[in-house]
Amino acid sequence: MTIVSAPDHSRTRASALQVSLLDVVEARRRLAWASCDAARQAMLGQYFTPAPIARFMAGLFPPRPHAHLRLLDAGAGIGMLSAAWIQAVCAWEHPPASVRITAYEIDNTLTPALHDTLELCAQACAQVGVTFEADVRTGDFIRQAVDMLTGGMFAPEPDRYDAVIMNPPYFKIHSQGQERLTLRRAGIEASNIYAGFLALSLRLLNESGDLVVISPRSYCNGHYFRPLRRDLLSATALQRFHLFARRDRAFQDDAVLQETIILHATYAVPQPRTVTISESVGADLEHMKSHVVPFEQVIHPADHEYIIHLPSPGLDHGLDRLAACTTPLGKLGLSVSTGRVVDFRARPWLRTSPEPGTVPLIYPEHCVRGSISWPKAGSKKAQALVDSAQTADLLVPAGVYVLVKRFSAKEERRRVVAVVYDPARQGLPASALAGSAPPAERVGFENHLNYYHARGHPMPRDVARGLATFLNSTPVDNHFRSWSGSTQVNAGDLRKLRYPTCAALRELGQRVGATMPDQEEIDTLIAEVLGL
Repeated sequence: MTIVSAPDHSRTRASALQVSLLDVVEARRRLAWASCDAARQAMLGQYFTPAPIARFMAGLFPPRPHAHLRLLDAGAGIGMLSAAWIQAVCAWEHPPASVRITAYEIDNTLTPALHDTLELCAQACAQVGVTFEADVRTGDFIRQAVDMLTGGMFAPEPDRYDAVIMNPPYFKIHSQGQERLTLRRAGIEASNIYAGFLALSLRLLNESGDLVVISPRSYCNGHYFRPLRRDLLSATALQRFHLFARRDRAFQDDAVLQETIILHATYAVPQPRTVTISESVGADLEHMKSHVVPFEQVIHPADHEYIIHLPSPGLDHGLDRLAACTTPLGKLGLSVSTGRVVDFRARPWLRTSPEPGTVPLIYPEHCVRGSISWPKAGSKKAQALVDSAQTADLLVPAGVYVLVKRFSAKEERRRVVAVVYDPARQGLPASALAGSAPPAERVGFENHLNYYHARGHPMPRDVARGLATFLNSTPVDNHFRSWSGSTQVNAGDLRKLRYPTCAALRELGQRVGATMPDQEEIDTLIAEVLGL
């Protein structure tokens, strides 16, 4: 369907139309959300953009007076982002001569509301003298865009856009799924549908065009998103990122738990010297903090993984403070791995309480104030694992290790939580087993824990205490948060960190002793011993 309107040069109702446009669409958004089928919404990865966020996103586009502008809104839903963009365009001191919106939407239950929104957009443009045209394309944006980009010699030229505004769908795609195979035809490798939308949009953006997208933050790091980060940096200049301090607030109606960010990037210009990073609690974007950071702090020049660091405004993010820590984990003689025990797969060998012939099984719930409290009375988790030939590959030699929780609670104060597993201090294997059983020679770490080890063996005690203290410090936690957009702490993430020297860790461990101090003392020791 195509909507065309001619300008009405009287402009007598322009102000009222512009003020009311997003209010009307917001009411329709709430109605669409309330009436949508939850299972269908999950299948399509739909999340409806609230009006305050849409208004903020549209405001990031710089004015282009007297131009003929083309906008792409892929995954348009009911047209909230298109309406916000039109409202922003109509408010420019010198509006463009004409605008054309191409809106893709796969869900045919939303297209009637999308048509209605675009009719309102046409009216708003007419009141300020802007020629308006809209093209609603039903069906799969990925398939249609890839067909345009790979159509061969006789295919029409792909559409090119001066502006892209987008809230793409979000769901994982299988390595051999149809979406994945279609994207590969365009040379795009993506593990999530939103990454495919973003990569295709980059290819459809005009020279000097602007892209504003709200999406999960997960593309900022991780091996699977490396191709997208490479494409993003080669095609655009990063202008601004907006963070949400509470991941449950941006899309509060949809109960989104993914950490969400807004990106503004400009096509085909050199990377800027600085990048603006702002943050709000949620959709209340009137009260935000922002700061400007050097581009080299966002993308480190020597980083071939192109990890995007986003230090939160107002935080001592620790990027410069950790610059003195340059030792790779391997040079410390250490490694980090994910716990080997997946409890539902090891069910025949699980025991509810310790008994002879078993070894301790350590879960995140046993990690308390920097050390281990095991066994845990009244726990529903298994407390021990049978030590047998069948479980040998799940266990590690008993001794001192540093454990890090793989998952933090939704809004937990700390992202990196480290403890020392020390059987000698805790007396775990000897005292916890029934009767006079000898100390266990092995231990099992459940899969929701990462564990540091000396290449398969226990660590020196002082080094372990120093390492756990370093990981629990505020500079490390803030640094980790600046580039990890997930509540998950993977072993691969911990390998990317740079650490103090082994001698410095040992000195720190000796200063700390057997009990992990409180946060203030940890940070004081880190400053005194490591100079951070």
